[in-house]
Amino acid sequence: MLSENLIVLRNLKGLSQEQVAEKIGISRQAYAKWEKGTSIPDVEKCMALADLYGTTIDSLVRENSTDSGLKLPPAPKGKYIWCTVTINDRGQIVIPKEARDVFDLKSGDRLVVMGAEGEGILLQKAEVFEEMLRKIMSAAGKAGE
Repeated sequence: MLSENLIVLRNLKGLSQEQVAEKIGISRQAYAKWEKGTSIPDVEKCMALADLYGTTIDSLVRENSTDSGLKLPPAPKGKYIWCTVTINDRGQIVIPKEARDVFDLKSGDRLVVMGAEGEGILLQKAEVFEEMLRKIMSAAGKAGE
């Protein structure tokens, strides 16, 4: 998983093994061993790699895949890919526990469901959306004065 993530992230960034090695202060051969899975970086080097690739150490060392087995690259810091969900006969989905924990979602919370055709669906806490809307409307009212 770590070795595969390193390969994917390096390719996504368009970097060579030599460039990555230089940026984190190691030899190309040492980095190549990490990508081959014959050795692993220490925690300090994992931190440097996570910073370089704009992800977290946790994302760097975990394997993420969809229910259909498609492997996912590590998500950028502050972004998440938890899993796929299935819509039941009543149109309901279960939001993964980790997502509920990260966004402090509790039973009874209100969510705004938004979307763009061809792009997807977005869920946002209603309070956050409503506060943003109030600010926009307030600014629009002041602009018209």
